[in-house]
Amino acid sequence: MDTTYQPRDIEQRNYQRWEENGWFAPAGDGDPYCIVIPPPNVTGTLHMGHAFQDTIMDALTRYHRMRGCRTLWQPGMDHAGIATQMVVERLLNAEGKSKHDLGREQFVDRVWQWKEESGGQIAQQLRRMGASVDWQRDRFTMDEGLSEAVRRVFVSLYEEGLIYRGKRLVNWDPVLHTALSDLEVLSADEEGSLWHFRYPLASGKGHLIVATTRPETMLGDSAVAVHPDDERFKHLIGEEIILPIVGRRIPVIADDYVEPEFGSGCVKITPAHDFNDYEIGKRHDLPMINVLTDSATMHESVPEKYRGLDRFDARKAIVADLDALGCLEKIEKYTTKIPRGDRSGAVVEPYLTDQWYVSIKPLAEPAIEAVESGRIRFVPENWSKTYFEWMYNIQDWCISRQLWWGHRIPAWYDEDGNIYVGHTEAEAREKHGLGDDVVLRQDDDVLDTWFSSALWPFSTMGWPDETPELKEFYPGNVLVTGFDIIFFWVARMIMFGLKFMGDVPFREVYIHGLIRDQDGQKMSKSKGNVLDPINLIDGIGLDALIEKRTAGMMQDHLAPKIEKATRQHFPDGIEQYGTDALRFTFAALATTGRDIRFDLGRIDGYKNFCNKLWNAARYVLMNTENLDSGATELSAADRWIRTRFQQTTADVHRHFADYRLDLVSQAIYEFTWHEFCDWYLELSKPVLQSDEMSAEQKRGTRQTLVEVLEALLRLLHPLMPFISEEIWQQVAPRAGVSGETIMLQPYPDVDAETADTAAVADIEWVKEFILGVRQIRGEMDISPGKPLPVLLQRASKEDQQRANEHAAVLARVGRVESIEILADDQEPPPAAMALHREMRILVPMKGVIDVAAERARLEKQQAKTRAELAKAQGKLGNEKFVNNAPAAVVEQEKERAAEFERQLAELDEQLKKLDELA
Repeated sequence: MDTTYQPRDIEQRNYQRWEENGWFAPAGDGDPYCIVIPPPNVTGTLHMGHAFQDTIMDALTRYHRMRGCRTLWQPGMDHAGIATQMVVERLLNAEGKSKHDLGREQFVDRVWQWKEESGGQIAQQLRRMGASVDWQRDRFTMDEGLSEAVRRVFVSLYEEGLIYRGKRLVNWDPVLHTALSDLEVLSADEEGSLWHFRYPLASGKGHLIVATTRPETMLGDSAVAVHPDDERFKHLIGEEIILPIVGRRIPVIADDYVEPEFGSGCVKITPAHDFNDYEIGKRHDLPMINVLTDSATMHESVPEKYRGLDRFDARKAIVADLDALGCLEKIEKYTTKIPRGDRSGAVVEPYLTDQWYVSIKPLAEPAIEAVESGRIRFVPENWSKTYFEWMYNIQDWCISRQLWWGHRIPAWYDEDGNIYVGHTEAEAREKHGLGDDVVLRQDDDVLDTWFSSALWPFSTMGWPDETPELKEFYPGNVLVTGFDIIFFWVARMIMFGLKFMGDVPFREVYIHGLIRDQDGQKMSKSKGNVLDPINLIDGIGLDALIEKRTAGMMQDHLAPKIEKATRQHFPDGIEQYGTDALRFTFAALATTGRDIRFDLGRIDGYKNFCNKLWNAARYVLMNTENLDSGATELSAADRWIRTRFQQTTADVHRHFADYRLDLVSQAIYEFTWHEFCDWYLELSKPVLQSDEMSAEQKRGTRQTLVEVLEALLRLLHPLMPFISEEIWQQVAPRAGVSGETIMLQPYPDVDAETADTAAVADIEWVKEFILGVRQIRGEMDISPGKPLPVLLQRASKEDQQRANEHAAVLARVGRVESIEILADDQEPPPAAMALHREMRILVPMKGVIDVAAERARLEKQQAKTRAELAKAQGKLGNEKFVNNAPAAVVEQEKERAAEFERQLAELDEQLKKLDELA
């Protein structure tokens, strides 16, 4: 093995070997185990959320593969309708063209060309993360097979009356000219205004005051609503108002939606431009008056002077005109949530338009029952409440999008607007008896990307064909995903799986938290706190990091801000950590919490863990050369480490079953670092390096070293696949294990019969003894290498027996020169003491330390501590400080003073011991 751990040298070489040999494919005759990957966008690049989620899925996959399961981790990508279309449209714009210059067919061809040349970068990045997906089964939501599944589902639901076309309010992006799902809309607080207008009563007896953040929509008002129990306005219910500017008469209506204490207690109702108003409009049968075009300019139905104006220009003009009419009561500064399209950044409008919908409640009922009955289990369980809350209040799903890239809706129209649905135009014609003389036009819209994603667990397995994969791997075992798409993806997969497969798509849903920065802040470019997993793996200098973050920005004015924030967060750039350190960090962070704080200090610590393991392996290999297979005799330390490995393995299996990868990583880390490396390797040296030990004893320790390390590498492999494979290739032959790769080796199992609790008790006693001696060395500033005489007082027969049995280990590892047992009533010489349960460990100070030098050191420390105590007491004696400083600061100062007093008492005690030696 190389003298130092170099992750870059081993990662890509090992991954290429795994993939070329087809070891990620299902193999063997064990039980099937299947996870489908949440398909990343074809336009996407690997971000921290992906890397975190993929680490969890890969760890589960590798674990079950090694447990003997026929394991399939199904990969694939989503066609990402809006995102992909935007990418290609930008490329066309750079050429001075638009999609309309090409036409629909050529534009779609251009998108496919882009996909083949540039799409799928994330698939290569997944390889860098060590993802053991079955690449031979890679799928894309626009593949012909998956597209056929989409058409089959659409036609089936339409024929059952569960898909319909209707005019309803949707989120509308006026730049992209398409409806958006709620997930594609980002709402954030923005500064704006709240305008208060006077609406005159038709009776001429006064007016009502209404408030709005969108004055341009008042041209489409259909009513003013008040609460039915509001005594101020009860007498006006049923009367009419004259809508200013327009002159239209609109009613005063009563509705429980109105909050009497908010504003004036009167609410303008614009059913065609507000989701809440839309529901009120349906309840009261109000007219839906659209005042905007699909580009968010004013519609031809509004008064002539406003027609064609941009909505925000119209806003200014309408406010000015209302002011001139004496209808402007006041304007207030107001902070409100503004919805923007996540791709275009444009303010989204609630817009009344014809769209396709899924009648969702008949599909939701069995999906609710599946979770209630336990056929699907959420982990952690509390996320089922979030699922139920949404499912019980579910609304029909708008599935049409006004795009060219995506699954085109399989519906055709004749010249009279009649709709004909079929898998193909030919089928639609045949089904409805339409001859070639009837001109049909296919619907221009495509389906919401989430529609095809909802079929993912079975469409990737070949449905609607009855394939062997579908039979074997549906339902899957677990879905791993974030809580933010429980509504948009998880619920819809459950509904469609039950509908078309007659069974749930997976048995468990493991919901993980979202990755934040070390302060709990959302990662964003503008904050400069974004981390790229590949940068963490390979490292990147500061200048290159800044260039990468600011290159190709559409908003150039943000570049200086991003550069400044990046310099602040990463003044030295990012060092190389390697994939395994990153994966182990993610595993350690995989708690049940909602937010996951990623701290570079953690990954730095786990890079050190890799180095520790690498160096331990080198020690084992150097000490097990020419290992033969003769008779063995195991020492207590050998039996202890084997037993502790069995106990750790049991813990790991339990934590995997509970999806607690944080506890899996903790158990492996604690055993590897603190027991195998820190203790067992040291405990092996007295055996291996002593001439007094027999060949059988040395062989027993050598075999234990190599066998425990080999098994430990298998235990670690699901979390750290690269370093475990690299070391295992060297260690396995020494341990008598054959095989081409660690990933196909059996995962360690628990053998309770080999447990040796007596050896565990013995070595725990040895560890405590040595730690007691080390404590004395630390307190008395004695060199770690100086052999020390030790006296034992209050030692039981068992203590005496263990001290005798393990004298060689205590001498070598604890640097103990001699051990003498004192009677309980025997007065010991001046000595430093450590307690080992009831037993006292005493180290005589005479001849061990330089009394004069130690006195000088202690007195210097004493003077420094007295000075610090005086400062703290001075602050606490200052009334201004005590009365004006925050309570927490005062309390902290009291704690500091108490700690200095404790230190002084300890120093006094040590000086007294020196006096006894003088």
